[in-house]
Amino acid sequence: MDIVFIQDLRIDTVIGIYDWERRVRQTVALDLEMAFDNTRPAASDRIEDTLDYKAVSKRLIGFVEASSFQLVETLAERCAAIVREEFGVAWVRLKLSKPGAVRGSRAVGVCIERGVRPG
Repeated sequence: MDIVFIQDLRIDTVIGIYDWERRVRQTVALDLEMAFDNTRPAASDRIEDTLDYKAVSKRLIGFVEASSFQLVETLAERCAAIVREEFGVAWVRLKLSKPGAVRGSRAVGVCIERGVRPG
């Protein structure tokens, strides 16, 4: 199994349960690992044969910027569903971090895996 990854994709959005969080935009960070067979694009050297990480990033940026969920769990689930359904990814591991949300920690968040991991 091959992995295509996106690391530390930072996006500003409305996220949180407290009143003050509903009035400001906060940064979330996404780390993704996506199962993809890279033998075909390696042989063809054509972007059309790849899992285009730029296209995945742009789609997630647009979605997350427009969202206003209360829970990071909900946002993570929706992002994983987009990757799987719109980009044909059979398995994804997605880590969604909310930097600075808890004093004394660099970040808090969730890490989820969805789909069947090949191999």
